[in-house]
Amino acid sequence: MAHIVAIGAGQAGSSLVAKLRNSGFDGKVTLIGAERHPPYQRPPLSKKYLLGDMPLDRLYLRPEKFYRENDITLRLGQPITKIDPNTRCIFLDNEVISYDELALTTGSVPRLLPASIGGALDGVHVVRSLSDVDAMAPRFDAKARILIVGGGYIGLEAAAVAATKGLEVTLVEMADRILQRVAAPQTSDFFRNLHQLHGVDIREGVGLEQLFGTGAVTGAALTDGSELAVDFVIAGVGVTPATDLAEQAGLEIDNGIKTNVLGQSSDPHIWAAGDCASLPYRGRQIRLESVQNAIDQAEIVAKNMLGGNQPYHPMPWFWSDQYDVKLQIAGLNSGYDRVVTRPGEKDGAVSFWYYNKTSLLAVDAANDPRAYMIGKRLIEAEKSPAPQVIEDPKTDLKALLKP
Repeated sequence: MAHIVAIGAGQAGSSLVAKLRNSGFDGKVTLIGAERHPPYQRPPLSKKYLLGDMPLDRLYLRPEKFYRENDITLRLGQPITKIDPNTRCIFLDNEVISYDELALTTGSVPRLLPASIGGALDGVHVVRSLSDVDAMAPRFDAKARILIVGGGYIGLEAAAVAATKGLEVTLVEMADRILQRVAAPQTSDFFRNLHQLHGVDIREGVGLEQLFGTGAVTGAALTDGSELAVDFVIAGVGVTPATDLAEQAGLEIDNGIKTNVLGQSSDPHIWAAGDCASLPYRGRQIRLESVQNAIDQAEIVAKNMLGGNQPYHPMPWFWSDQYDVKLQIAGLNSGYDRVVTRPGEKDGAVSFWYYNKTSLLAVDAANDPRAYMIGKRLIEAEKSPAPQVIEDPKTDLKALLKP
């Protein structure tokens, strides 16, 4: 009987094993995770879960009985020590598991602040896992002083939760502006204004020099020479793909575990999906750190592990929730040279449309689901309305979808 194993019990891993069963595979299926929790959603961790608006059981992607009822062996709290592609074996601490086909759905890991600047002090946190958020949650008392290092979406989402709960929030971003790596100045301006209206002290072009404290963090020195008294710190300085096992197994790495259009790695019996995997997209290898990609790619990989031979053509889209604003992003803005701003129909709603010359690349829509959906469909159809058409408030966006 064939045995398919997935290493990494997150969104991609859970989606992959479910799709195997849904596709009629009746061999052995094993899902192995390093955490002790069954597969759960990560996006609500830094938002609804941290706010106390979502109980633990609602975080789980599927109830545990789903895995039992579908004859999926769930191995939790069991990190892998080694993969041997030659013998097709996986090594745990005291056990060896053989496989016929293997999927790596190991996700990504947060970058940590260096211990040399105080990153190992108690009270310095990252936002990635359930245990990370459970560890910091008791610190979110009103009037506590929090320093957030990093002005990307993770840092801004954490700032929104902290400000909502009444904390004194300072956010520092070493780049010239928040969201500089992922968004246009217009989107940065929108969110800077939003956070400042909620009392967040945003300092751009300012980095962290040193954290102070004896055992636990109590203060911070910044690169502009200022110092802050802090009760705890959140580092939102990015993630890296979890490729240690893949590297040890000798797989090709290129901005993650390199896969082809089928999701296959450089070893024909090892596949990858989700945040850990890089995939071909318009002539280059990219990684897409999003829930939808984790699901879609994992389901395609599951089919291809069974001989489906179906190429994966992603349609990138993302979202971020901050205060009462829902940002929805369609497409990838790499290479843009022009941004068009379009006010939404409701107060405060706005969308930013990214162009390279006359080609529409991406849309950032804040509280404007109509602009997001139409922009997404236009990008999928490779249609590019002229920038001045989008900019004109008289333009009926829906009419742009007509053949």
